[in-house]
Amino acid sequence: MSSTDPTPESAVVPSTLRWAGWAIAAEGLLGLIVAVVYVVREATGHHEESISGYGTAVWFTVIGGAVMAGGIGLSLGKRWGRAIGVMAQILLLPVAYALLTSSNLPSIGAPVGIVAIGVLGLLFSPPSLQWLNAESLPPDAEE
Repeated sequence: MSSTDPTPESAVVPSTLRWAGWAIAAEGLLGLIVAVVYVVREATGHHEESISGYGTAVWFTVIGGAVMAGGIGLSLGKRWGRAIGVMAQILLLPVAYALLTSSNLPSIGAPVGIVAIGVLGLLFSPPSLQWLNAESLPPDAEE
């Protein structure tokens, strides 16, 4: 865009998507922190019979990194980040349910569920959908 062209209204990322993006990025960061905890536990001699601490850390690193990247991308106006965010929230809902019921950890399950539902609300809010459907937005690959 040249300096004489005004920035189109659709180029401004709505606050609903920016908030959702930062929440999603925080979820991804939390996943990366969990990966570090698993590595430290495994390295200090704590071994589980049914899981590999290092293998679980790799899984959390891959998933957490992707979710964090999607959240940051969405906050910066990259539409591809929304798909990662929606999938992460949908996957967190059964986790929240399990924490509320069979795991007897409502103090963790309730916040996880509330955040997942709240982020989904932000991702599917009218301002978010209107911005995402704007025809004047360039493809994500263009800078």
